[in-house]
Parts: sequence; C-alpha cells; structure tokens
Amino acid sequence: MSGVQALTGPIRTVAVVLREQTKESSDVVDRLSRILAERDVAVTFEEADGREQEGGTSLDVKANPVDLVLALGGDGTLLRAARATVGTEVPVLGVNLGRLGFLTAFPDAELEQGLATVMDGKAMLEPRFTLRARIEGPDDVGDGKLFALNDIVVHTSGAARVTPLTIEVGSGEHREEVGSFSADGVILATPTGSTAYSMSAGGPIIVPEVECMVVTPICPHSLAVRPLVIPAHREVTVRSLDPDADHQLTVDGQVERALGPGDAVVVSREDHPVRLVRLPGQTFFGTLRRKLNWAAKPPERA
Repeated sequence: MSGVQALTGPIRTVAVVLREQTKESSDVVDRLSRILAERDVAVTFEEADGREQEGGTSLDVKANPVDLVLALGGDGTLLRAARATVGTEVPVLGVNLGRLGFLTAFPDAELEQGLATVMDGKAMLEPRFTLRARIEGPDDVGDGKLFALNDIVVHTSGAARVTPLTIEVGSGEHREEVGSFSADGVILATPTGSTAYSMSAGGPIIVPEVECMVVTPICPHSLAVRPLVIPAHREVTVRSLDPDADHQLTVDGQVERALGPGDAVVVSREDHPVRLVRLPGQTFFGTLRRKLNWAAKPPERA
C-alpha cells in the first residue's frame, strides 16, 4: 500500500452521506450546497431510507461514479460512507458534526475553508487498508461482503458472559492454532481501528502506515492473554469452543451477522484500501494529541 498522495484531478461530482436529519445538519447541508453550486459541482445525497439499512447507505458509487464521497457526521458516518467506496478509487472526506471525529478532516465550523482547500487541489489522500470477513460453517455461508475500516468483532449476544474461543493464523495447510482463551469476545482491528474499540479493550495504538492486524481479546479471563499484532497478509480465524453459545459478528459497530453452531469467522485483508482526504499539516500524531489527549503535558504549577 503506497503512502500519502496528492488529491489530483478536478472534482465535478460529490455524493453526500448524512448522519441524520437535524437542524444542525440541515444548516450544514445548505452551506455545503451553496459552496458546491458556486463551484459548479454536482451533488447527490443518499436517500433518506439509506440510513435505515443495516450499517449501509443507498449510495452506489460503482453504478453511479462520483469524484468524492463526503460524510457529514461523526466517525460512524464516515465508516458507513467508506464501505460504499470499497473496491473503488473514490476518496472519502469526513466533516465532523459529532464530538470526537477522529477520522474526519475538519469540523463543520471550517466547512468553507476546508472545502476550498480540497477543491483547489491542495489536499492529500491517505490510503487505509480494510479487512474482509467471511463465515465458514456447516451451511457454508461464505459471506464475502463484510468489509471493515475499523474492526471486526466476534462476541456473545444476549447476556454478558465469557465464552471460550480459539484463534488460528494462516490459511490452508499453513493454518496454525495460536491458542484458546475465555473472554467476552475478540476484536480484529486495522491500524485505523486500533484507536477505537481495540484501544478501549487494552490494545496497542498502531500508526496507520504500519500494515498489520491487531487481535485484542475482550476482557479475557486470564492474565496470560494479551493482544497480538499479526502481519497484514495473514488470515486470522476465530472459532467458538462452545457448541451451544450464541455468538454474533459485528463489523465497524454497525453491521451484524448471527453465527451458528460450528461457524468460524475468517478475517483477511481486503485488496482495495479506503482513501481518506487529509488537509495539509494534518497528521496522525497531531490528531492523537488533539483528539485523545495522548501524552499531553501536565498543567504547570501555579
């Protein structure tokens, strides 16, 4: 996966993914529409029922190509928008209407200035690799459309309780069992997702340029179980050791799939990265300090 690139080429068509319809978002949409109209840029919005789909959107950028997908909302909205671009070269620009906005490029207060930078060709593209999950089991589900920019989580559904899981790394005859443990579940995260659920569960922070997958057990019932960092080209398989357990698969905290007895979740790297738009001077470490208060200097004594 190549590094940061310049956002080249004119932007003539923009598709917008909305968090939800509120007075605040309506005001931002009006400002956005005015800015794009002044630059003679065609804009389309996802249909209202698109937000009701399971973590999805009504946008189809393969059937209806655009130059840019713009997510108006928080990180959840950007994750939903990013899934619409998997398998394409369409960049994703996040405008933060939420609280954290770790993945977004700028807040709505900077909409005019930020869009001017992007439209004038002064922005950068930061490729982020994604994960793909498939379900292997007696019924051979073979669902290959489960893509994650942040993480894929296998966990119990219903009552909160630990469950026995086993982890395998590799594929085919080279698949090797790493070990088994009891936990609330396990997170398989990208470097992008290492600052999300995985970090909250005690996983390491991974710089986005590092190509790897983070395996983070959720509340393991053992002091000997710690997160693992796996090379990005290796597959990771998660199996349940309890035939009666009720498990599910959750993708980016938005898409859910029930897992049946004997099902295994196989997670591998998706071939096509998601390209996030970044402004000049916007860096991962700067965002880490600003948004997560990482290693902030202690206050000076009076």
